[in-house]
Amino acid sequence: MRFYALWQNQKAMRRLTFALVLATSVFAATPEEFTTSAGKLQLTPIQHASLMIQAGGKVMYIDPAQGSFDGLPKADYILITDIHGDHMAPAIVDKLKTPSTVIVAPKAVAEKIAGAKVLSNGESTTIGDFKVDAIAAYNLKPAANGTTFHEKGRGNGYVVTYGGKRFYFSGDTEGIPEMTALHDIDVAFVCMNLPYTMTPEAAAEAVRAFHPAIVYPYHSRGSDTTKFAKALQGSSIEVRQRDWYAK
Repeated sequence: MRFYALWQNQKAMRRLTFALVLATSVFAATPEEFTTSAGKLQLTPIQHASLMIQAGGKVMYIDPAQGSFDGLPKADYILITDIHGDHMAPAIVDKLKTPSTVIVAPKAVAEKIAGAKVLSNGESTTIGDFKVDAIAAYNLKPAANGTTFHEKGRGNGYVVTYGGKRFYFSGDTEGIPEMTALHDIDVAFVCMNLPYTMTPEAAAEAVRAFHPAIVYPYHSRGSDTTKFAKALQGSSIEVRQRDWYAK
């Protein structure tokens, strides 16, 4: 009987250990950490264009639309760039938001996400300790099939400033004048995927123009981001490649 009880206890402990491992493995991406004048900021890649920012006891999501959000904290703030399903997912927004969550989006998104605050290209707002600037995001020309996937004025990129550090999230865009005119960007997240946005080489050319200190290729499904990194060699821009599509 004593042996059986010990075996049962060991079995229960194995189940508990497995459950704890499973719970902590739901989301295993390693946060990127940045020092700011307001304290530490952590930025966690989720998938494709989706990521999470944690700073000053607050949680901000950018384009929570792809990947797993199980086990992640509720949102204080949500920024959405465009209406396409890889950027806007109302069901996931509903899962993450609380009655006090502030959602910022362009007009086309706000029409589909209840309670969203409209921020148009060129406008700015402050939410908590974060300053948010809406940057234009669009295609310069139609794709080979004649489709313009991102019309000028519909979508936003964002520059998020916290503790003096400026973070740029491109959204869906090409290397437009509004991007290349950016300045004092500490960290940039820049898209590259045809036929929707641009090639890695075109993205690198745009990044050279506004010269952030650090750049992450993201929103790059199907693209060879090593070409992006190679095109920026010798620029003094630090390229950080992360796996946005881990299984």
